Amino acid sequence: MRLRSMSRLIVLLLVAPSLAGLGWPGGATAAPAPDDPYVAGYAGAVLEREFKVSRRAVTVENGVLTLDAAQLAGADRARILTVLAALPGVSRVEVREPAAPVPPGRDPIAADVSALPTGLLPVGHLFQPLLADPRWPHFSAAYRYYFGDRDLQHVGAVSFGETIPIFRGGGLGASQWEAGIQAGVFAVFQMDQPSKDLFNADYFAALYGAWRSGPVSMLGRVFHQSSHLGDEFLLRSRIERVNLTYESVDLKLSYDLPWGFRVYGGGGYLFDQEPADLQPWSVQGGVEFRSPWTVASGHIRPVAALDLQSREQNGWNVDVSLRGGIQFENVRVLDRNLQLLVEYFHGNSPDGQFFKRRVEYLGLGAHFHF
Repeated sequence: MRLRSMSRLIVLLLVAPSLAGLGWPGGATAAPAPDDPYVAGYAGAVLEREFKVSRRAVTVENGVLTLDAAQLAGADRARILTVLAALPGVSRVEVREPAAPVPPGRDPIAADVSALPTGLLPVGHLFQPLLADPRWPHFSAAYRYYFGDRDLQHVGAVSFGETIPIFRGGGLGASQWEAGIQAGVFAVFQMDQPSKDLFNADYFAALYGAWRSGPVSMLGRVFHQSSHLGDEFLLRSRIERVNLTYESVDLKLSYDLPWGFRVYGGGGYLFDQEPADLQPWSVQGGVEFRSPWTVASGHIRPVAALDLQSREQNGWNVDVSLRGGIQFENVRVLDRNLQLLVEYFHGNSPDGQFFKRRVEYLGLGAHFHF
């Protein structure tokens, strides 16, 4: 009799937690559901680890998990939906299909940024990158051939940088605004030297604000730039070093035209500059073309850009930068588009230490842009 009572007690102890979970009286209170940031992080980790899909493909709001269909290309969508629906805190899984194709004559970039996500660390950019600006922060690597320069002929040029929106909000009407940071390093190497000497490196850091309403966008920045010579080049050449460093403000306005064209223009002003006698004013303008049409079954989009800059310090000489080539629509690295561009430059050198020197070069580079 005592053995039977003991058996009943053991069974009751084993079953009690399950009964509590079913809401039987006296059961423990159920644990609160995970919040949205936790669910988003959990789901993003599952996507990257199990399905090799970027965590940027998922967003969560009030327990509803939304997937970007464009990010799921080539993945097992049915299995992804099944796995994610079973995660704690997920009430429903939805798939956001890509927008309808952009009609001919409309700029695909303008369509992409017509209604970007808001909040902290949002994706996308209100002011699109300037493709031919030699000092726009982004990741790139290029080979350049310089014509008639006494120090440079075969050159390797690299840049490392990014534009990072920190916060984006809604403005009046359909407009949006964002604030963020930019940072970049721009370096050139003498490839015809035995040790591939570093020639010059420029360091750039900025705080920026951007605004967009329909086809109109604007970017304002306060930034610092400093320039440094490579040690090997400095020791070999004994050139007189210029301690070039300055702070600057600039403002750019952009307008998206039909048929994939874009025009922009603006100006800047140096302050706290060294050498102190640097003339402060500069102007910039340009035009870009991102084809509304793709070729090779949608895998390639032609792009081209012209950037013109002129500085008071250089007697308002015009610096011409031309870039053109293709953007691979099916190749993305860390959510960035890969562009293969031929480039041509003629004007005062964009490499800070040599801003007084007129240069001309032709090159080929790989560029990564959002």
